[in-house]
Amino acid sequence: MGVFMSDMDFLFSKMIGTLAVILLIAAFIGSNDIINKWMEKQKSQWMYSVFSGLIGGIFGIYGNISGFELNGAVISVRDIGPMLSGFLGGPLGGIIAGLIAGLHRLSLGGITAQACVVATCCIGLICGILSKFDHNHITKPLWALFISAAMEAFHLGVVLIMVKPFETALDIVKQIALPFIAINSLGFAMMISIIKYTERQRNIVLEKKRMQSELEVANVIQNSLLPSLTEEYPGRSEVDVSASMDAAKEVGGDFYDVFFVDKDRIAFVIGDVSGKGVPAALFMANSKITLQNCIRDIPELSNAVEIANNALCARNDAEMFVTLWVGVLDLLSGEITYVNAGHNPPVTVMDGKTDFLKAKSGFILAGMEDIPYKEHMLTLNKGDMVYLYTDGITEAENKNHELFGEERLIEVFENSKDCSTEQIIENVKKSVDEFVNGCDQFDDMTMLCFRYQ
Repeated sequence: MGVFMSDMDFLFSKMIGTLAVILLIAAFIGSNDIINKWMEKQKSQWMYSVFSGLIGGIFGIYGNISGFELNGAVISVRDIGPMLSGFLGGPLGGIIAGLIAGLHRLSLGGITAQACVVATCCIGLICGILSKFDHNHITKPLWALFISAAMEAFHLGVVLIMVKPFETALDIVKQIALPFIAINSLGFAMMISIIKYTERQRNIVLEKKRMQSELEVANVIQNSLLPSLTEEYPGRSEVDVSASMDAAKEVGGDFYDVFFVDKDRIAFVIGDVSGKGVPAALFMANSKITLQNCIRDIPELSNAVEIANNALCARNDAEMFVTLWVGVLDLLSGEITYVNAGHNPPVTVMDGKTDFLKAKSGFILAGMEDIPYKEHMLTLNKGDMVYLYTDGITEAENKNHELFGEERLIEVFENSKDCSTEQIIENVKKSVDEFVNGCDQFDDMTMLCFRYQ
């Protein structure tokens, strides 16, 4: 009894050690991008089955070499290779792995050599047939455990049938049945789990790459929706305009717009959609187009904003909202009519004095239907300037979680009164960057600045 237990312990430890090496190699193959890319290209071809069969055959040979000899029999984890090849490469892969592992087992000789060749080849073929008919089911770890246990029981049955005398075969089977079935079936289930896990991880990586690529395209599309402010546009000497938008993510919810309402009136818009990422970007595009159409079609600005608000509320299943500042400037008179819908107050530089434009703010857009909005009037003289921004500027944080704030923003303008609108925006960016000192940006930063000339 003591000798038997000693043999049993050695058998367990030997098989587990071999299995550990095979699982390590399987994990490497499963996670290797070069091998997997090549196999994916061959997946619909016979070469995929052949490659799977060769890999399984090599596993089988290693199982033979590292096996444990007992009464003329070689006890090993050889069958895992053909089972794997059958599951992955179908009947062709299974039979190739079975032949390679089985013939190598035959070369080692022993009382069970011929029975092992038959059993190993049959196991590879059976697993391949099962995979061909119901691959999704049998590649689940629990199913793999049951099927591999059945295959190893089948293997021992072949030994009982083919090995003579029967008493010798029975004695071998009694000694090895428990570790042989347990380790091979558990090992194969673990191998399937590793393969499935690495496949899921690889698919996650591929999905992230695909999403990143789509977000980069979305960023290009979003930027194309914003007006390109150049010497040609707006193309009027009465006004100097510059703008910038830096999204915290690939795409954001901030936007600005500059467009002509008629020949001598130009609209300036800045908005900040709740949320981040793709949903905010989609709502931003809808808000921008809706507002632009309403302002161009409806003479009274407050009425245009109210109708735009109702339109956005009617299509707002995501329950998002947008803060907005919109002003329409008469280029001939310098008179500007504006509406503030819950947005940050602009900075104005008028007659050399810098201050925030104090006016009662209205309700956000897309928050509630039938909200009235009040128009405000302002007359700009030559050289006067209006600077619009989103809260990503004033709420930028440094490492101490201090906000950039309104006072620092005003300081930038105190030192930039004679600068162009483009230079002012650059000065604000520089000041914010120096303040945050490399800390991550958590909100979109958008600016629009215009000076009446």
